[in-house]
Amino acid sequence: MRTVSQSGLRIDLFGGFRVTVDGQSLAPEVWSQRKPAALVKLLALAPGQRLRREQVTDRLWPELEPAAAAANLRKALHAVRRNVGADHVVSAGDLLCLPPDDISIDVSDYWSFAAAARRSRDIDVYAAAAEMYRDGLLPEDLYEDWASASRDELRADWLALVEEWAGLLEAGGDLNGAARAVQRLVTADPLVEERHAWLMRLHALAGRRDEAQRQYSRLRELLAGELGVEPSAEIQRLYEEIRAERSAEPALTTDLWERVGDLRVQSGDPAAGVKAYTQALAVAAGSPATGRIHRQIADALLMLHRPGEAEPHLDAAGALAPDPAEQGRLTCLRSRLALERGDLAGARQLAEEAHRTAVDHGAPDEVAAALEMLAFVAHMQGDWRPGLHTQIEGLAGVSLGVRVARFCDFNHCLSQYQLYGDDFSGDVADYARETLAVAERADAVPAQAFAWCLLGESFLLEARWDEAAACLERSCELYEPLGSRSVALPWLRRAELAAYVGEHDEARVFLKRATAIATVTPMARHAWARLHATAALAAMERDDPEAAIRSVRASQTAAARYGDCPTCSLLLYPVGAWAFATAGDATAAAALVEPAAQLAGSLTSSAWRAMAGTAAAWAAVAAGDQALARTRFVSAADAFAQAGHVFWEQRTRGNAQGTLPS
Repeated sequence: MRTVSQSGLRIDLFGGFRVTVDGQSLAPEVWSQRKPAALVKLLALAPGQRLRREQVTDRLWPELEPAAAAANLRKALHAVRRNVGADHVVSAGDLLCLPPDDISIDVSDYWSFAAAARRSRDIDVYAAAAEMYRDGLLPEDLYEDWASASRDELRADWLALVEEWAGLLEAGGDLNGAARAVQRLVTADPLVEERHAWLMRLHALAGRRDEAQRQYSRLRELLAGELGVEPSAEIQRLYEEIRAERSAEPALTTDLWERVGDLRVQSGDPAAGVKAYTQALAVAAGSPATGRIHRQIADALLMLHRPGEAEPHLDAAGALAPDPAEQGRLTCLRSRLALERGDLAGARQLAEEAHRTAVDHGAPDEVAAALEMLAFVAHMQGDWRPGLHTQIEGLAGVSLGVRVARFCDFNHCLSQYQLYGDDFSGDVADYARETLAVAERADAVPAQAFAWCLLGESFLLEARWDEAAACLERSCELYEPLGSRSVALPWLRRAELAAYVGEHDEARVFLKRATAIATVTPMARHAWARLHATAALAAMERDDPEAAIRSVRASQTAAARYGDCPTCSLLLYPVGAWAFATAGDATAAAALVEPAAQLAGSLTSSAWRAMAGTAAAWAAVAAGDQALARTRFVSAADAFAQAGHVFWEQRTRGNAQGTLPS
């Protein structure tokens, strides 16, 4: 992370444009002409702080002919060099850039601090990043088209960052700090009801019930005045709970802390969930909720791979379980406990018992959870394929409703090991056809959609475009009755295919549909990881590295909110490194190499090894080591060839030879 330097060039863009050269601030009068200032702002916001001349003229003088725009650019460039020094703005052929040495930019600092906060989950780093934003990006350029994409991206990321920060503060028991953070969210976007509800909950947890009720009144007045509507039914229920008699306060506080825990777990932060559930347990004090809270704590601890701490909570919950349905939930957790301890046979037996109990006494969510556990244990035992067929046959007698999408989505994630693993990939198409036959016999339409998608993916990796397109389209048709509660993967694979063949408008349509699904799916960490990776790929295929980098950053935000699935986000590493290398950002490109290599080492997979190698090759390109880059591209191409991934073999070999555009 970079901080303000007393030497060199400092550019601040949050809260207004300011430039400092060697510790001396330039007077605003220096920038009396808007275009020279806009040129500096554009370069400061660009990935790698460099742009082609044509990109600059298209954005600053879109109404002019190329010759006239180029003349204006020369004048603006002369004025900038006069103001900041010729060494700070460099021409390199068609490129204009701000040299990386002796320069610092507050927006770049923000991205560095935000990434560090999300890696470390450190509250102080979150606070530092949040403070950098000030009053937003370039308020004086609010209506300039060239600034709108960066402004929207930064604002969305800052809102997400403050939300993450507030969640950490809340889970850690700093209710006042969390309330201050959420108040910033409310101020930034007053019409988002959920943030008012969050603030109400925080005030109630802190014992400020009157303030919580006043917040509700403010929300009600705001919605009536702006939109002519009442608060949602859920927020009205929360208000009624808060204004109830004080004798109900322990139950209210228990419920509120449970909600905090649920939100933290859903955001991919089970450690914070444990803290919140522990607060709920302390308040519950032997109430009927105690057993349920013990189960929730055990669940979160198992997510953290801490079975020794989870087991006492499972025992306590088991002693208090009021009905067979709750016993079934605990049995499913005991299956996970056995899995954590390496007892695969025991895990499978318990998962089967949990599934039987869920079918007899549970709800569709419990059935889906037990099926997921059975699928994962089968995957760990190496017999996922027959296990999936058995589960599909069992779907004929079970009504999962829209939860069947959760079952399919989970198995789509596991199927990636089949598609990319050296031990499995050779006959995936045959297995997909067998799965389709099983699903048709069971009249399990969503499972048929799953099989068509798997078949289409196998063709896609072999660059059999027409066959892939037909299969993926059929998968989308069969998933269609599930509506927005469907599965995003076939739409994303269609977007990927469209990007490969240059159908960029189609790629956007497919990505838009996948986004609608990702917004509501319970499998968000899988959907968003692949969505941002595919969006980055589509952007690079249409030669838009800036959009690709926005997708890479958005993936980091989504991972902080929903959790991460490394398998589903693997494509992001080579594509992200490609984008950063194209933009000249060697540091960002290098940061993607290690996680890609770690994931590639987790499976015997020529394809994953090739993808990690491609990321490393692009990092070498960004670092200026062309010889090393060529060696890595050749090695990656050989691995893609071994995996049978025709398109990427040709693309990567072309990168090594310099015959294909980067």
